[in-house]
Amino acid sequence: MLFDTHVHLNDDAFNEDLEEVIARAKEKDVSRMAVVGFNEETINRGLELADKYDFIYLIVGWHPTDAITFTPEKLEWLRELAENPKVVALGEMGLDYHWDTSPKETQFEVFRQQIRLAREVQLPIVIHNREATEDVVRILQEENASEVGGIMHCFGETVEVMEACLAMNFYISFGGTVTFKNAKLPKIAAESVPLDKILIETDAPYLAPHPNRGKRNEPSYVKLVAEKVAELKELKYEEIARYTTENANRLFKLS
Repeated sequence: MLFDTHVHLNDDAFNEDLEEVIARAKEKDVSRMAVVGFNEETINRGLELADKYDFIYLIVGWHPTDAITFTPEKLEWLRELAENPKVVALGEMGLDYHWDTSPKETQFEVFRQQIRLAREVQLPIVIHNREATEDVVRILQEENASEVGGIMHCFGETVEVMEACLAMNFYISFGGTVTFKNAKLPKIAAESVPLDKILIETDAPYLAPHPNRGKRNEPSYVKLVAEKVAELKELKYEEIARYTTENANRLFKLS
């Protein structure tokens, strides 16, 4: 069975056919999903999904593009949410230099606050990194993120960066980009990552894997990611399914 460790079923893209999307995921071996809430609206919708479905878990945090809206009250809310047994990690958090919606210094502070909270409540963290690799790694190191570890979401960096993240107890997660013909770095990283540190995800509705690139992504497509990773590592699909699911359950402390 498969574990989609990063999916946005709380996105408007699934408003019309959520039940059908979930049914298709189950048909494609997906047994568990982690829905990511990264601002007030998506967290609340994620909570509803986690309450309704026993196989859906929740990751809560504040996205770097929304960092400018983060307040002490929001930090306290995340602290309260961390007590919910369906909340398995904090995130997605990190840095985003692509979209100019929050100043870098604000992103730094909100990122640091969430890492410190994660260490306080002892939950792993899920990292969003867009065009900010050097600063992301630096802040993770400075804030002793290795105490909780977590996930490098939708990884597409060099093996050297991957090794720095592995040294901080992070798992390396691959999404649809690993199937793109012109995406060399994710493929090289997938070939190199240790089997006990690999995860798979969709990031649906974004970044649909080949041959569905450009269409709405959905959790059933995580099987395409698993099949591609198996090909790259010269293993059977069933082996990658087992490793990635065991890894996710271990990280999220699920039985």
